[in-house]
Amino acid sequence: MHYFLVFLFLIFPKISISQTTEIKEISKANYVSVIMYHRFGDSRYPSTNITKEQFEKHIKEITKPKYNVIDIKKALEAINEEELTKDRSIVITIDDAYSSVFDYAWPILKKHNLPFTLFVSTDVIDNKIPGYMSWEEIRILRDNGVVIGSQTKSHPHLHKLNKSQVINELSVSNKRFVDEIGSKPSYFAYPYGEYSLEVLELVKANGFLAAFGQHSGVAHKSLGLYELPRFAMNEQYGGMDRFILALNALPIPISDLSPIDPIINKNPPNYGFTLSKSIQPKNAVKCFASKGIKSETMRLGKTRIEVRLRKPFPIGRGRINCTMAADDNRWRWLGRQFIIK
Repeated sequence: MHYFLVFLFLIFPKISISQTTEIKEISKANYVSVIMYHRFGDSRYPSTNITKEQFEKHIKEITKPKYNVIDIKKALEAINEEELTKDRSIVITIDDAYSSVFDYAWPILKKHNLPFTLFVSTDVIDNKIPGYMSWEEIRILRDNGVVIGSQTKSHPHLHKLNKSQVINELSVSNKRFVDEIGSKPSYFAYPYGEYSLEVLELVKANGFLAAFGQHSGVAHKSLGLYELPRFAMNEQYGGMDRFILALNALPIPISDLSPIDPIINKNPPNYGFTLSKSIQPKNAVKCFASKGIKSETMRLGKTRIEVRLRKPFPIGRGRINCTMAADDNRWRWLGRQFIIK
């Protein structure tokens, strides 16, 4: 998923977050790092699983005093600049409501008073598919303060559906949530992190306050509330170097993103964005494409970044991740996922 990390660690082999660096808390931060999990301790599915050993190390790190784990509502208030939060604020999200969430992860998160959001597709719960939670278990989580979010009715590739099918996915699942937990969710996660601009507008029209993808980066208002990034953790990309990098990441505030639709017609895309003039220090931006595709990062003037790939993405999902060195051995991080038909 995050192939650019291979290049990042090759170019900057000593990347780490110094444990001796004085912590400089920013009391008015308007960004958060959102961590995403799926399964816990189920090695049959390494691409969506985190091992128990990895998760325990994550918990040990994230409970250190320098981090501030908050719930999704407080995170959105910060992103909207309504009620700002601390630097190094973290949101934990878990997708798909697998049984290992209830049996293993939740007791640990509860013990440490760590809030999280669970995104649920209603069909697998209704059909009592083995390996998934039950509605009763979801109600128990809700009653213990866990925020329940939506991930549609059947977890489809939404961009492949027509408008009426997308509306059906959203409205039927919302009704099931009302029936089973008493209210429809306020927050949405795109299945597979895939969406088009049309899908985004339908999600917004259905009353969701924010929506999350599966592209890496720090959640910030300049990205829009319906294209918020998350750092996905699994067996391959859940090591402590990457986890600490994600927890300590800073945003790259941007404007004038191009192309604006993740469904691309021109392949490779002419990808570009304008950096906020407020970013300090003004260091070089390095961008990396997935699938091992070489790319060139160009700065036009003082703030415009353009990225050109040497060859097209293959059909499916493609990613471009951009990083920028910040102070105290920290990194600014911006990711984008594209869908290539």
